[in-house]
Amino acid sequence: MKFASIDIGSNAVRLLLSQVLSNGCPFFSKDSLVRIPIRLGEDSFMDGLISEEKKEKLIATLIGFKYMIDAYKPVDFIACATAAMREAVNGQEILSEIKEKSGIDVQIINGCKEAEIICASHIENNLSSSDTSYLYIDVGGGSTEMTLFSKNEANISESFNIGAVRIINNRVNDSQWDTMKRWVKEYIKPHEKSVEAIGSGGSINKLYKFSGKKEQTHLSYKKTEKIFNYLNSFSFDERVRMLNLHTDRADVIIPAVSIFLKIMRWAKIKKIHVPQIGLADGLIRILYEKHNKKQTF
Repeated sequence: MKFASIDIGSNAVRLLLSQVLSNGCPFFSKDSLVRIPIRLGEDSFMDGLISEEKKEKLIATLIGFKYMIDAYKPVDFIACATAAMREAVNGQEILSEIKEKSGIDVQIINGCKEAEIICASHIENNLSSSDTSYLYIDVGGGSTEMTLFSKNEANISESFNIGAVRIINNRVNDSQWDTMKRWVKEYIKPHEKSVEAIGSGGSINKLYKFSGKKEQTHLSYKKTEKIFNYLNSFSFDERVRMLNLHTDRADVIIPAVSIFLKIMRWAKIKKIHVPQIGLADGLIRILYEKHNKKQTF
């Protein structure tokens, strides 16, 4: 079965085309992932609305995505928008225009729903030990979602309005950091002897590539910090010219990875797994499970 998902984030818009091969245990194969950098959060978090220029670029992107979806011919597809669209006063107006011009019905989801969708991939089931608790950490442009899994069950989940685009636009204050730190200390630190992190988001994926590690190999806190310090030793221009980072990644990677490091430090987490999954992958999983149930009954 083929499925497609669209993730309208604060820093970029993604289209994932995926095929699910089901012979007992489903295997999810990514046929194509298209990422278009549109920093909606820069408008939404600073001015409270999305500019005409960004709106037109978003609509043009989604019209293009719809042509690709039609050519791919999936069983089903879904589109979701997160923090930037959620907070923009003209968000619903833009979604109506998207529906009219592209035929795509975009759902705005809240932070807790975002965390739930990201965890739908159930990466924790593929990791080493049932005795280990896993903290999913998803850092985006507008928010950070955390979900604690213990004994293969989600114990607690929370969303914080702390993201990389907000940080570079000075839209995160000390009180917000304190709230996140208190939550981690209260709910995650008690598991410190057995908890490992699972990281998702474009910046942690990019950092993982700099590590040179093979897929399905974890990073230690020290290794993550070492790569962070290496990246931070370059200026923005140097990260673009010398490290070949895209301009829309070169600035946000530093604040994004700093969020991961803070959380790991507060919770005394020593390992982070980076399976390179995100919201778009979780959406594919949800679509598959919906249609698989229909076939079962």
